Amino acid sequence: MYIGSVGERGLRHLVFEVAEQALNEVLAGTAGRVEITLTADGGVRVADDGAGLPVAAAGHRDGRTLETRLAVVGCGAPPRDRRSLSADGFGAGLAVVNALSGRLTAEVRRDGARWVLEYEHGEAVATPVHAGPADGSGTAITFRPDAEIFETLEFSFDALAERFGELAFLNRDFDITLTDDRDPAAPRSVRFQVPGGPAEHLAGQPGAVPAEVIGFERECPEMEGTVEVALRWCDSPGERVLSYANSMPTTGGGTHEVGFRDGLAAAVGAYAREQGLLAPSDPDPAPDRLGEGLTAVVSVKLDRPELLGAVRDVLGNEAVRPCVAEAVREHLTAWLRANPGPAAAVLARMPMTAR
Repeated sequence: MYIGSVGERGLRHLVFEVAEQALNEVLAGTAGRVEITLTADGGVRVADDGAGLPVAAAGHRDGRTLETRLAVVGCGAPPRDRRSLSADGFGAGLAVVNALSGRLTAEVRRDGARWVLEYEHGEAVATPVHAGPADGSGTAITFRPDAEIFETLEFSFDALAERFGELAFLNRDFDITLTDDRDPAAPRSVRFQVPGGPAEHLAGQPGAVPAEVIGFERECPEMEGTVEVALRWCDSPGERVLSYANSMPTTGGGTHEVGFRDGLAAAVGAYAREQGLLAPSDPDPAPDRLGEGLTAVVSVKLDRPELLGAVRDVLGNEAVRPCVAEAVREHLTAWLRANPGPAAAVLARMPMTAR
């Protein structure tokens, strides 16, 4: 129930659950970077440079302790709002990772001291140990999946890299490093940091006409959140629209994606009438006629996301659709009017009634 699979997809979910804890510290401003390492012995280490999670044995009393987070499902799971990540809709947290690991070690550096906690199959094998002095601060969790539970113990570096790359362009403050030490003869490491957000991500993709990426971000009080959109028309056939809600992929679409297409049709239709390509009485182009060569990222971050479907991949908030539509219509219309040459190239890709 909590991770959805005992195959490689389930293994990835364990990594994301641990990484979520660290990345939320970055969003809260208490950490700057997160390092994920696939270790030579088949484990995973996730380390951050945050303040260090509280340890009950050390007498820390500021928030839920690490011992509790590792023992109680959902304990310490962040609220599902725009200021936090959520690896799934269940808020499983570190306890599920601990329960599904043959061995888990947590290391906390805080107040000049280093503390180590060790578990096997979810159970503490010893009391937390004060392991001497420590420079700096932060939390590191290392785990090895339980071989008696999982069908495979092989993590996919490429699949992990794809997801952490997404998180980096959806969250400008993220600085994530993914390292693979499993093969000493061919170690590899990738750093994900995209301060320009979705627009910078799209700008790095090949083959665009026009080359400029159209991007914006807007606060929308009516939907209690923000919308960020980046789009461009490329030389490649077909379309690719990626949509996200609170940094989770919404592969089933939802109100934000429908609103994006509504706004696209309204802007293109209005500009086409201004250019005489549509008669005043002609309707706006159907949204499905605007996607040839379109590449876009549509991201909303909401205080109260309503994720629907069996795997929670459809956004259901009704207020999102008109907010996203109006934002897209306004910004795309302004871009089309300010860039007549590239705008003509965009319209030339689309069948227009009057033409």
